[in-house]
Amino acid sequence: MPSAGGANLFRLTAIMKERIVMVNLLKSARLASLLGALSGVLVLTGCASQGDVHPELPTASGDAENSTRYRVAPGDSVQIFVWRNPEVSTSVPVRPDGLLTAPLLEEIPAAGKTPAELARDLEAELSTYLRDPLVTVIVNGFVGTFREQIRILGEATSPQAMLYNDSMTLLDVMIRTGGITDFADGNNAKLIRLVDGNQEQFRLRLNDLIRDGDISANVDMRPGDVIIIPEAWF
Repeated sequence: MPSAGGANLFRLTAIMKERIVMVNLLKSARLASLLGALSGVLVLTGCASQGDVHPELPTASGDAENSTRYRVAPGDSVQIFVWRNPEVSTSVPVRPDGLLTAPLLEEIPAAGKTPAELARDLEAELSTYLRDPLVTVIVNGFVGTFREQIRILGEATSPQAMLYNDSMTLLDVMIRTGGITDFADGNNAKLIRLVDGNQEQFRLRLNDLIRDGDISANVDMRPGDVIIIPEAWF
């Protein structure tokens, strides 16, 4: 028969083995749980990044190849000068339907044309009554067609639609709107632009530009751009 000391040693050894096994099982369970949680976070992060990431536009160059010729828009005031014919020279508004009416001229399409194009059309119409008319068109008001406007929505200090100016940048737009509100999530603002007939979204960093003075966040604007500034989640 084994001695009492030997029995106690055998019992102690068995207890130690059981504890070691239990510790290893507990470690394995915790590791599995940690890995499962981590994989879930990675999946959610991956899904969110794929849906929310928008490419950033290149920094403003200062010499954007953006030159566009102004086109007459409804609401513009158009001065029509007919050389040597002051009786038909006049200043008229462009109606909301894009037409204009003037002496000897009835409902002439004007919206969407450059001043030079409109002048040539008026010469063709007036040639019925005048010999070799020479017309000059001068536009006042400069409302601009919708495709020449930039729209700023959301948490801008003064949301608005403004006429695009040649070589305009994001900083110029923000100066006109008075910047962004205290509730704006400026670095998650989006720019929607028509590229090759398709609407594309780009990320803007308005906080970096306006509040931190990071000029690398300044980008060139294009006629027809739409800027959407979301509200921050607190």
